[in-house]
Amino acid sequence: MLPTSDHPSPQKPHFTDRKHLLPNPVHPRTWLVVTILSLQVFLLLMARSLPAPLSRKRQRLTVTIPPSASAPSDDCGSGRVFVYELPPTFNRKLFESCNDLNPWSSRCDALANGGFGRQATGLAGIVPDNLAPAWFWTDQFVTEVIFHNRILNHRCRTLNPASATSFYIPFYAGLAVGKHLWSNSTARARDHHCEMMLRWVKDQPYWNRSYGWDHFITLGRITWDFRRSKDEDWGSSFIYMPAMRNVTRLLIERNPWDYFDVAVPYPTGFHPRTDSDVLQWQNHVRTRNRTTLFCFAGATRGFIKNDFRGLLLSHCRNESDSCKVVDCAGTRCSNGTSVILETFLDSDFCLQPRGDSFTRRSLFDCMVAGSIPVFFWKRTAYYQYEWFLPGEPESYSVFINRTDVQKGTSVRGVLEKYSREEKERMRERVIEYIPKFVYAKPNMGLEFIRDAFDVAIDGVLRRFKEQEGWGYKWK
Repeated sequence: MLPTSDHPSPQKPHFTDRKHLLPNPVHPRTWLVVTILSLQVFLLLMARSLPAPLSRKRQRLTVTIPPSASAPSDDCGSGRVFVYELPPTFNRKLFESCNDLNPWSSRCDALANGGFGRQATGLAGIVPDNLAPAWFWTDQFVTEVIFHNRILNHRCRTLNPASATSFYIPFYAGLAVGKHLWSNSTARARDHHCEMMLRWVKDQPYWNRSYGWDHFITLGRITWDFRRSKDEDWGSSFIYMPAMRNVTRLLIERNPWDYFDVAVPYPTGFHPRTDSDVLQWQNHVRTRNRTTLFCFAGATRGFIKNDFRGLLLSHCRNESDSCKVVDCAGTRCSNGTSVILETFLDSDFCLQPRGDSFTRRSLFDCMVAGSIPVFFWKRTAYYQYEWFLPGEPESYSVFINRTDVQKGTSVRGVLEKYSREEKERMRERVIEYIPKFVYAKPNMGLEFIRDAFDVAIDGVLRRFKEQEGWGYKWK
């Protein structure tokens, strides 16, 4: 499913010539007409004084939508975005070559359904039946496709670049670079698409107006995959290319010390179709009977000395009466399984050590299920997703220093100290933020609730507007 746009042509408003509505003052029937008009005005004023009934749909939604997820009042007060129409080699052709994006297997299933992946199965008894169609086995590296589909239909998109305050580059860099990460590809091959795209965009007149300051892009992998310093190192050097210096980058993991990196949530399997889907899911996780104190879904990293994941797995197995383990060795947990979802739904807390990098997709799978995350590195979340998480870490999560665990601190002992009331309060905070963790299914987004895409785009537009007040910006 390729990006589509649904922009109707604007209609010119029609105004009636009001002078033909007034009676001729010298006409013999003038007083009769004036009397009739006066009576109509009187009846109109009486009707307007009566309370107008609200539609059932609006009444229900405005009462129950959490304040943190409600739509902003100023529609496009922060500006409008123009989406470049790139040559298809930079997005569509990469998407269509899904059989060649991975050296081991096809990625066509992962990119199906507009990037949401295959429809989820095996959810009976775990997810309400009417919400099952909103669940997919979504790959963690597809934000480029999701953002492209959504931004073409964004309420603040403009087709006139002269009226734009921001410019979106729909380049699927993650797909272009990812296909070379596990092969013997040369540094030149890993940079090929990136260099070609930058040559194209630098020829655009609006790039030269700002030197990239008002441009942004989604990179569907972690920032470190695009930060190669030497030819023999991992990944592409895309972010280090001179033209990328001022471009804002939306990634699933950012470099906390780079202003232009913005972290957005990993995609989860839940893609609500309507506001009602979100509200029903929030109520489902709120009322879930949780029978396990904590859980861990993950696999060991045997090649890492003193592997912390292995330590947590052992700890969890030794506390089997209070901890549930989902061993994700190999590819058993790739793109989510019903076992992981059910485990998170059954647990008060979910252990979230760092992944192969500092972040992991499991963090958002955990919180979408209403489980309270337990962190061991602050860079796993606190220094990452500032637009999407509460500003007070202790309000929704637990932090245990990994060094303390390695020295013998019991994870179970720490978590058992939280009272029932404290756990309910923290869980409610997690549930309140669920809309900001998910990517809605409709390309137009939801009606009133702002999802992760909306929060990201609003943040970028707001950031660009703030930059206009700066006295100096380098080239």
